[in-house]
Amino acid sequence: MTSREPTRAHLVVGGFPPGSTAGHDMDYVRLRLLQLLSEQPGVQTTVANDYFGIEQWLPGRQLLVTYVAFPYLNEPQNDFVKQWLADGGRWLALHGTGSGRSERQPNGNWRSIQSSHHETLGGLVLGHPPIRKFRVDVADRDHPLTRGLPESFEVMDETYFIRLDSSSKHHLLLTTDLPNDPTPPPNFLGMEFDHTEALQPDGRTRVLGYTKDVDQGGVAYIALGHCHSPYMRQQPFVDASVSPDEKTPPLFLGSWETESFETLLRNGIRWGIGTY
Repeated sequence: MTSREPTRAHLVVGGFPPGSTAGHDMDYVRLRLLQLLSEQPGVQTTVANDYFGIEQWLPGRQLLVTYVAFPYLNEPQNDFVKQWLADGGRWLALHGTGSGRSERQPNGNWRSIQSSHHETLGGLVLGHPPIRKFRVDVADRDHPLTRGLPESFEVMDETYFIRLDSSSKHHLLLTTDLPNDPTPPPNFLGMEFDHTEALQPDGRTRVLGYTKDVDQGGVAYIALGHCHSPYMRQQPFVDASVSPDEKTPPLFLGSWETESFETLLRNGIRWGIGTY
């Protein structure tokens, strides 16, 4: 009797500086993602806090899952991951994976800087307004990542403003159309950006999820998924749609408490290991 070779995945969950939560409940996310990965028969998962040593961890693995706040691939790491994707690997990238290095501006604020990491990923998170309730529209309900989802669903989350990389060919999965001006308060979280850079040609639509092919492999990015606990620095503002007095709730799980987001994650893992 011969045993079947296991499917191997690598999970990266963490903030910067190393060991920091960077304003997110990384322990909660790590546990939830490990639970979802363990649901798939034969999947073995290694775990890291950032991309250090990625060249040693990824060989022989079919799936990379990342949920990070500010860690990003440096040039050698990016070259390795890009080749791994080209050879057939799949990257399920969540939430802050689209963030990265920022540069201080003359006025003291910070601006996100695109790097080769974002070119491989397919987009750069410019910033976001306060946590709010909004509708997510499913652009393609026939895709393996969106099977079982309704035409639209509501979440409370950070509405990421994502500037898609112009050199990438994207297949859009999730979008939103905010009904009012989403410009953050001045100096919100110390970030400076032009939110119109994240608009699609219609001047209204913002992308929250997509896939892109990389030769034999590919990337799937889902921007949803903010969460925090009382034991970490929290955002100073939330929208009145989340809290009438606009006070940040000490415990916030947002999209993680919705059936639709859980469906997205399960579908994303199946897409990544090829069992969809």
